Amino acid sequence: MSERLRELASAFNASFASMTPLERLEAMAKHVPGPVVFTTSLGIEDQMITHLIFANDLPIAVKTLDTGRLFPETYALWRETEEKYGHRIRAMYPRGEALEELVNDQGIDGFYYAPEFRKNCCGVRKVEPLGRALAGASGWITGLRRDQSANRADMDFVGFDGARGLVKANPIFDWSRDAIVRFTEANGVPVNTLHAKNFLSIGCAPCTRALLPGEPERAGRWWWEEETKRECGLHVDDAGRPVRADNHRPAEGDAAFERLPQ
Repeated sequence: MSERLRELASAFNASFASMTPLERLEAMAKHVPGPVVFTTSLGIEDQMITHLIFANDLPIAVKTLDTGRLFPETYALWRETEEKYGHRIRAMYPRGEALEELVNDQGIDGFYYAPEFRKNCCGVRKVEPLGRALAGASGWITGLRRDQSANRADMDFVGFDGARGLVKANPIFDWSRDAIVRFTEANGVPVNTLHAKNFLSIGCAPCTRALLPGEPERAGRWWWEEETKRECGLHVDDAGRPVRADNHRPAEGDAAFERLPQ
């Protein structure tokens, strides 16, 4: 099966450039031999994809990773989207015991004090739930775009995720943010109200800020870290290593307290 999916990913990557986003989604739904999952962060890119899936009744499961630290505006959009389309966005939550251990070790906001602590937090709140969200799937759809950051410029339309054994597709990879804004406005797609306040990339509330004039789109995510290492570990290479991120060992004990201001 893995070799078949790898060949399918290569064929998709060669053909997607001439397709519309809807045609790309339809191709995934029709030709991937197994369940296809779209994981949404409820950002404007993902809302466009959600609209295409729900409005066309595509057999693609839409899931989101509820970290427990999202903005109130994000939860409001989640509800509005379900009400508009009459479809459920399935929630994936962190494991309770793992979350308790993380907070008791690193502190409630330990991610500010060291990159490894932030990656531990993303691991518990996002990466592990993603693994459960994709369990049993043969296809994974994301809202990644080429121009979101330098980290993503060299990705493909479609690839084979060797670590998870599935076809990974980015159906709006070649779309600009301006084009997506025009699409959502023309089609009445609900979007997060924070976008109008210059929050262009929205994640967890403690780890997201509004952009300053002239900053790139994802500068407001984990802004206290070095720019090329601001990925959360959801996107990995075939060995399971985070794309464009260092592999730090998990923190142990109460080491986060050593980073607290005195």
